[in-house]
Amino acid sequence: MARGAQGPPLLRAFGLILHHDGSWTHEGQPIANRRLREAFDRGVRFLPGEGGDGEDVFVVTLAHFRGQIEVEEAAFFVRSFEPETGAIALSDGSTEPLDVASLRSSPRDAALLCRVKRDLDPAGLLARFSLAAQAELLHAVEDAGEGPVLLIAGVPQRLPEL
Repeated sequence: MARGAQGPPLLRAFGLILHHDGSWTHEGQPIANRRLREAFDRGVRFLPGEGGDGEDVFVVTLAHFRGQIEVEEAAFFVRSFEPETGAIALSDGSTEPLDVASLRSSPRDAALLCRVKRDLDPAGLLARFSLAAQAELLHAVEDAGEGPVLLIAGVPQRLPEL
């Protein structure tokens, strides 16, 4: 079925890039406006199979605008970690339990990554920890003799090899 009059237009990249460090650029120029960057962060969405060739895509939505973005490493960023509950707060404004088994280091710079939003993709989508969230998580790590564990609500959970 052709799109257009019967649905939204085909999604195409338009030069907006979400970089591994959480910064945004448009056609190579940094997005300097803090409020616009925050709106972009909150507006990131994953659309499975909705790209021009049926591929999975990420978009930013702002009011009635929706545009495909390029994601350099992770589309979502962990803004905080609550050791009392194990909840993580994400850059799009959502929260969910941390999947401890999905933790790994970024090959770029060893920042922590995890998998989130398994309701959208069974494998999960990558989320990158901010420095503050990573510090919160590492503060809850203890050595249990057989390796490090993460204490969530006082309960030790074995960390994967990082």
